[in-house]
Amino acid sequence: MKEKAEYLREKLNRGELVVGGHAFFTDPAVTSLLGYHGFETVWIDAEHCAFTLPVILQHIMAASDAGTASLVRIAWNDQVIAKPVLEMGPDGIIFPYVRTAQEARDAVACCTYPPKGIRGFGPRRAQKYGAFSVDEYLEQADRSILKILQIEHCDAIDQLDEIAEVEGIDLLVVGPNDLSASYGLLGKTRDPRMMEVYDHVAEVCKAHKMPFGVSLGAGDLESAREWLDRGIAFLSCGDDISYMDMGCRMTFDFVDKYKQEKGG
Repeated sequence: MKEKAEYLREKLNRGELVVGGHAFFTDPAVTSLLGYHGFETVWIDAEHCAFTLPVILQHIMAASDAGTASLVRIAWNDQVIAKPVLEMGPDGIIFPYVRTAQEARDAVACCTYPPKGIRGFGPRRAQKYGAFSVDEYLEQADRSILKILQIEHCDAIDQLDEIAEVEGIDLLVVGPNDLSASYGLLGKTRDPRMMEVYDHVAEVCKAHKMPFGVSLGAGDLESAREWLDRGIAFLSCGDDISYMDMGCRMTFDFVDKYKQEKGG
């Protein structure tokens, strides 16, 4: 019933690269576009952007239509926030700003039914609106969604060994902006001190056989190369805003160059 999550989990565990993009605008056509252009995942950003629950559902459905996996980043590591999103049947849920092993366990518990977790029962789209029986749904519910945690704070770096040992995590994703901010280096994501932190993340995740990745902007290709060299299995690179920004800049750079060539 949820083939995408299982396929991606197996791919991540083999260390094969999964490439995704981000959707920041509320129009679900953005998610369709990213999916049709070949991104394996679309990061639906309900943490920083103006996504209501109905809009999130529309993006999840658009992702399914385009053949890409929907990953919803919720606003906080909170059971109440996670619950209605889980019932929409996304292929993955992203918990931001996880700082401790206990917070990591809490995130996994949000996604897992008792007795292993605390997820309340009330699937809607996740159960295909009743097209599958409860038994059929429960048989695959736990493996049908990727549980993704973001490493965005120095506290998480201090507990990274413990976090990586938490059962049920499918992927750890570094958020360079908030992570650098926690070290007093906001906006300096490529500072040498941060490079040491990133290298440490790679070492710890490899030691625990934990798939890891990074979230980057569209133009940050130098950082993307460095992360690929570190052995990431997940690269979420670029979003609707940054791709449009790049296209606008390319147009006006061309116009300015043309004017200079013509002496005008």
